[in-house]
Amino acid sequence: MSTMDTLLSMKVFRQIVESGSFVGAAERFSLSTAMTSKHLMHLEKHLGTRLLNRSSRSLSLTESGKLFFERCKGILEDVEEAELVVGSVSGVPRGTLRVSAPSWAATRSMVDMVAAYRRRYPEVVVDYSFEDRFVDLVEEGYDLAIRATTDQPPAGLIARPLRPMPFVIAASEAYLQRCGAPQSPEDLAQHDCIMVGNGQSWHLTGPNGDIEIPARVVLRFGSMSVAVAHAVCAGIGLASLPRLMFEDSMFKDALCPVLATHPLRHPHLYALYVSRKHLPLKIRTFLDHLIETTRIPRSWEGPVSIEEKRTIHSATTPVVRLVPGE
Repeated sequence: MSTMDTLLSMKVFRQIVESGSFVGAAERFSLSTAMTSKHLMHLEKHLGTRLLNRSSRSLSLTESGKLFFERCKGILEDVEEAELVVGSVSGVPRGTLRVSAPSWAATRSMVDMVAAYRRRYPEVVVDYSFEDRFVDLVEEGYDLAIRATTDQPPAGLIARPLRPMPFVIAASEAYLQRCGAPQSPEDLAQHDCIMVGNGQSWHLTGPNGDIEIPARVVLRFGSMSVAVAHAVCAGIGLASLPRLMFEDSMFKDALCPVLATHPLRHPHLYALYVSRKHLPLKIRTFLDHLIETTRIPRSWEGPVSIEEKRTIHSATTPVVRLVPGE
């Protein structure tokens, strides 16, 4: 193999160790597991020593592997640093940008946002991963995660606050015609509920403080995804949804907000990334684009009503990571 292949083999070796499997490294570099194994064998042949102890159930570093892994990480970090310096001088972002987002965020609004970014920076390939879990940016090799949370962002990450991301209780017109609209928080106990996660009750905020109402659960989802909104549109029951879903072209004429004067908890939207001395241009420009997008005026600060549903217009909205369930 050539010197260039050796550098790739080092990257593959590091990923094998960090992910704990050949499959994880293969997925990260879009290789077959057989090719991933060949890269490891190339290094071992080149170095004249075994780097990994391999069995059908586990992988472990040999003594030589431990030494090489530490040096390998340093060398690859130096290479990445050099690439960042050159990229900053050229002023042209390029490469693959890995972004984590929840499955419900795979909407037209997200595509429009990415399309606008790609028109400005055509040499960046945006690699979105839609997963209903909070990924580990460092361990899993993501450049950026967009999340909304009521908790403090994880330690060790840079968290850029973007905007509030309110939730509201949603229903379909068909459900409201069949069952009526709740007029007070207490009325929720008599309505069918679509719940996310292990929740058993509604948690609302009113003029006199927080209110908890037991939920009559008829359908449960493991995570907040577009399936929850589809279930509401089908008339199965009420569910808490992010306010921006009322602006999505797929749902804006089918979702009706209820009890808007008693809002659900109010997460804040963050862009999360790993602190670096030189932030890659692909991350910096995507952040700038995201911040610019979130500055678009929204109507989220004011109370939402059923009548307002008809006047909400589609606009470019950021991709967000939401709290899994209310």
